[in-house]
Amino acid sequence: MTPQDINTGRHLPVMEEFYSLQGEGFNTGKAAYFIRIGGCDVGCHFCDVKEAWDASLAEPVDVEDIIKRIEPLPAKNVVVTGGEPLLYNLDYLTQRLKEIGITTFLETSGSSAFSGTWDWVCLSAKRNIPPLEDNLHKADELKIIVCGDDDFAFGEHYAMKVSRNCRLYLQPEWSKRHQMMDKIVQYIKQNPQWSISLQSHKYMQIP
Repeated sequence: MTPQDINTGRHLPVMEEFYSLQGEGFNTGKAAYFIRIGGCDVGCHFCDVKEAWDASLAEPVDVEDIIKRIEPLPAKNVVVTGGEPLLYNLDYLTQRLKEIGITTFLETSGSSAFSGTWDWVCLSAKRNIPPLEDNLHKADELKIIVCGDDDFAFGEHYAMKVSRNCRLYLQPEWSKRHQMMDKIVQYIKQNPQWSISLQSHKYMQIP
């Protein structure tokens, strides 16, 4: 494998792959194959997969091998997450996924330029490195992680920038869920354009 293989997206630094249920946001409950790509330049303090930040710890994987593992599965949904997957060229991966009839979901902070062809984009805006303005209109779903009271105003700032059809979600940060849950519920009751997103996979204790 050469650096060119990474640049073209034919190999990607994959931290893990697994078949499970989508636990968060609009597509909660759907069976999907998850591809977690290593490397992140955002580095949120509340990240629950900090081991995905260092791309050098993730083995470069041939996209064709990934396709072979996905093709026999009964569910035809794939979630590409990270880390921050948009640090890499995802055109080839999504091209191959579409060729075998896969619905593609992206989980991103939107902090890097887009690549790939996506059926659903969940953009989770972060303070450390804000989403690129050009990426905001690509979001089908805006997900704001709520750690404290100021995150409501942070969410409203980006809600004004995404498209009118974008779904809006407030999700309690897992370690603060007991402190913030009631505040989120009350906020949504007063601002019903928002919905709540829960990390249901953690409640169910599944990957």
